[in-house]
Amino acid sequence: MKAYEVQDFGIENLRLTEIPTPKAGYGEVVVKIKAISVNYRDLMVVSGTYNPRMKRPAIPFSDASGEIVEVGPGVTRWKVGDRVLPIFVQRWFDGRLTDQWRRTALGAGSDWNGVLREYAAFSEESIVEAPEHLSFEEAATLPCAALTAWNGLVESGRLRAGETVLTLGTGGVSIFALQIAKMFGARVISTTGNNHKAERLRELGADEIINYRETENWDDAVLQLTAKRGVDHVIEVGGAGTLSRSSRAVAVGGHIALIGALSGGEGLSPIGVFMKAVRLQGIFVGSRRMLEDMNRAFAFHRTRPVIDTVFPFDRVAEALRYMESAQHFGKIVIAVG
Repeated sequence: MKAYEVQDFGIENLRLTEIPTPKAGYGEVVVKIKAISVNYRDLMVVSGTYNPRMKRPAIPFSDASGEIVEVGPGVTRWKVGDRVLPIFVQRWFDGRLTDQWRRTALGAGSDWNGVLREYAAFSEESIVEAPEHLSFEEAATLPCAALTAWNGLVESGRLRAGETVLTLGTGGVSIFALQIAKMFGARVISTTGNNHKAERLRELGADEIINYRETENWDDAVLQLTAKRGVDHVIEVGGAGTLSRSSRAVAVGGHIALIGALSGGEGLSPIGVFMKAVRLQGIFVGSRRMLEDMNRAFAFHRTRPVIDTVFPFDRVAEALRYMESAQHFGKIVIAVG
């Protein structure tokens, strides 16, 4: 079968190779990969910024959807033909994340190779059913970006109807956060640096939009929109470059879900955090139980992921460069076939 390997760091060094097609061992299934979605983490893995000491060669990428084509002995949960998604952290089924489980995340050069290939074998416990109403391309976007947003708002944030959520930018996690927040009856303030993207955010249900290129002090704008109270939740994907403003924009007793580190900048002063009793929570995707809960909610509300572009399997480098450009709105997907 065909698979991509990181042999040397850099998009230009990603190699399409031929490796043996896996067989289903005891308690395993083999999945024909149909679609793969691209996360910023994948770009970091391929470029070498995620873990410069990563073992190579390694198959990257973590998010996929597919169809079971082989069932191994002892499997009771699945049958050939089932549409499934591998979970991001392969051994985190429920409960509090442990260091041992964290090391089973897909696609970062550990013993848990990624999904940028035509077939993959998984434990029957490490996959979930794909929502019936979604295409393979749509379903492939759920295990990382969507679940990260769900964890940040619903699990960690304990989101309630009528609360106010701030989302930053128009990447996959931020768009999913907007969709989930509206699902729960929340008010959403979104930021973007592009007026065309602002209109698309409005179409998805954003209640207020701040163009951060036109309004550099967007935290002040958030406070104005909330009568100086601040927002209840921030989906913080920027990192050092935006965290200080997020801490000013959040309400007393509010919640910041710390998800990404897309921008550089000055560090966060802790004074605003403890003076406002802010809960700052790091989010590392989520467990199988969380993914199953989220998928049921998406199915009930018939929520569909927002896909920007679908690239064919032989144009993965182009998909990564498009991710690097930050021009996308929503998710970038690779169709495997």
